[in-house]
Amino acid sequence: MPKSPLRPRAPSRRPAASKSPPGRPKGEYRSAQHEGAPVTPPGRPEGEYRSAQREAAPVSAPAEGGVGDDTTPGSLRHAAHEAILTIDAAQRVVMINPAAQRMFGCSAADAIGSDLLRFIPERHRAAHAGHVRAFAASGEAERTMGERLPVTGLRSNGEEFPVAVTIVRTEGEAIFGSGLYFTALLRDLSVERSLRSALDTMRHRFETVFEWSPNAVWIAEGERIVFVNRACEKLFGAPSRASLLGRSVSSMLVPASRAAVQAATTQALETGEPVSLVHERIERLDGQARDVEIALAPLPDHGQTTLQMVIGDVTQLRREAREAQQSQSELRGLSGRLVEAREDERRRIARELHDELGQRLTALKLEIASIKPGTRATVARTAAMLEMLDETVASVRRIAADLRPLMLDDLGFNAAVEWLARDTARRMGIEVTVSLDEGDPQLDERATIALYRMVQEALTNVVRHSHATEVHVAVHEQGGKLALAVHDNGSGFPERATQKAGSFGLMGMRERVFMLGGEMEIDNPPEGGGRITVRLPIAARAPGGPVGAPA
Repeated sequence: MPKSPLRPRAPSRRPAASKSPPGRPKGEYRSAQHEGAPVTPPGRPEGEYRSAQREAAPVSAPAEGGVGDDTTPGSLRHAAHEAILTIDAAQRVVMINPAAQRMFGCSAADAIGSDLLRFIPERHRAAHAGHVRAFAASGEAERTMGERLPVTGLRSNGEEFPVAVTIVRTEGEAIFGSGLYFTALLRDLSVERSLRSALDTMRHRFETVFEWSPNAVWIAEGERIVFVNRACEKLFGAPSRASLLGRSVSSMLVPASRAAVQAATTQALETGEPVSLVHERIERLDGQARDVEIALAPLPDHGQTTLQMVIGDVTQLRREAREAQQSQSELRGLSGRLVEAREDERRRIARELHDELGQRLTALKLEIASIKPGTRATVARTAAMLEMLDETVASVRRIAADLRPLMLDDLGFNAAVEWLARDTARRMGIEVTVSLDEGDPQLDERATIALYRMVQEALTNVVRHSHATEVHVAVHEQGGKLALAVHDNGSGFPERATQKAGSFGLMGMRERVFMLGGEMEIDNPPEGGGRITVRLPIAARAPGGPVGAPA
């Protein structure tokens, strides 16, 4: 058979003897000559060998010295994107396509006829030979390596790279002649592994961000929870994350919040836009309810069912906000009450001055005008006038004491409290006992007056509301603080007494304590009755200096 030309010629110059084998398109036979450039086996016509070579090494790009052919079928062009290498039983390369040439960094002329070991790192060559013998003896027609167990290739420049290999065995009168041949389809895994490593790094960073987020985060697919972070586990009081995974979202909410969260979930999944700050309540595994803010964001998936929820626990914030609002309301009420109290006090003082002092002074004036010197009635009237003057002085002192206990200035705190206890017992008909330290408390003037007013208000509260018959007042220094305790045997305090409407006396005590940096506690002890306990910091004073002066 005459040789086929290496390059296509014009139709008028093509040799007539260069014919395609039966059943093979003429153009395909011409283009098969350039692929791979293998060496012709002895005893086989060169043209026949070149035509067979086309079937074994289908490519879409020409090898060195070859010419492309636009008639190559689509399936063969696609195959050229995979690296293909064929060796004989002696492990010599008999065909290498352009993709394999690029993979190993060599030309077809350089690779054809060389030992396959040149493409294998030296440390793996002995093992490779064993694998080839085992495959040849196994009788298998195909084997894949490198997907699970690592296979390493060697480029011409000495660079090693991971590779996946699929080996196909061909025997008998095959395309390269009789004998045993192995054709390998190779895939370079270095880029894939690099991308996989980058993906793993990004996944790790993503999980780390979620894992250490201060807010609870879960991811739900449909209604089922598939991921939770540490904060979520802590928020729900779960013994482990496994105890939360697989639960439904609704089961983690209080019944009253389920409809609102479901509506927000539907909105986020349908619009593909985040829904922020749904104010609802969750139910912990121990049954405790917590106030939360939930931000929902849909995650991209084919079914549009995956949703991320970021849950912020705002229970404490809401409690503080409610308490602040309630405190503000109470302070407004207290401020109004203080205005009213001031007017009431002015009215009372005016009444007492008019009714008691005015009437007594008027009576004295009349008595003095009616005195007739030298009569026996004068002596009796004079005695009555002296008694009236004594009562007037007592009224003036009582009014002054109510306005400002001068005894605090003259005799000190302890004497003022003892006088207040005796006066209360005398006027109200109850037994009042007092327990005090030997010396006056180490407080500045402002704190001393405030403490006295607290004792006064506590006794007034007992008389008005407790129906007690006995009251015990104790003021002692304890642990660097001054402790005041007023304990009665009455009916005790109602729950949340300081927040009861109209409890301005106790509220005023609490505000005084707060302004002095102290603490106030109201309770009903086991032995009965009610008890008010106040603890104030003791102000330091310099030796010989006034109380409360800087040390």
